Amino acid sequence: MHVRRVPATSTAAPAEAVTGSAWITSLAVPEGPSRTRVDRVQFAPGARTRWHRHPLGQVLVVTEGTGYVQRRGGPAQLIRPGDTVRVAAGEWHWHGATDTTPMTHLAIEELPADGTPTELGDPAGDGEPAAVPAFTRTLLVDQQLAAPRVIDHVEIRRITIAPGEHLGPHVHNGPVFGSIETGSAVYQIEGEPETVLTPGDVFHEPESARIARFDPEGDGVTFLAYFPVGPGETPTLTMLDD
Repeated sequence: MHVRRVPATSTAAPAEAVTGSAWITSLAVPEGPSRTRVDRVQFAPGARTRWHRHPLGQVLVVTEGTGYVQRRGGPAQLIRPGDTVRVAAGEWHWHGATDTTPMTHLAIEELPADGTPTELGDPAGDGEPAAVPAFTRTLLVDQQLAAPRVIDHVEIRRITIAPGEHLGPHVHNGPVFGSIETGSAVYQIEGEPETVLTPGDVFHEPESARIARFDPEGDGVTFLAYFPVGPGETPTLTMLDD
């Protein structure tokens, strides 16, 4: 067993394989009987691979940002943190970031014993129908409120919690909806399982529900919070005893 505390230095992805800027960090290389390679690939906004195919296929696990993946003959599909993509052996495909957001994924691949390399094709979009949808609409949350409310305006706040800070148990005097921008946080409504929120995730804090945890991880967390407010109301947060 070998534990590497600090990942190896990232290197620029080869220009013949990627359009735009991308960086590769090697996390695991074949050793002994194992033929498995694991890389972390970080795409700048707008960067994507060329069409290509792997002799034995590939698994992608999105860890940050938002991107697209497309197999030849199929539509481009939006991928977000936590999504897993299994690419079949010999399947032509491409993957990369959206035009406005970066994207990072793990690439897990078994290498053929005979050394057959990945085959590269044309840049994504060349000779193909439009690779990326010009317009998409994705329903992120459709939440029924606990009780009818009169709402005359909505406050939107950008909130940042520094690393190591713990908000502690609290309640809001109205419903709160949120969307994670950067970082991550452990989130838990009292009596429900914990979950980890990452960029792109949305959440709902019901009115007067006891929020047991909203604890940032790693580099802290920044999110947008939406407060539906009724006439004369002011959104308030009340801290509770642990």
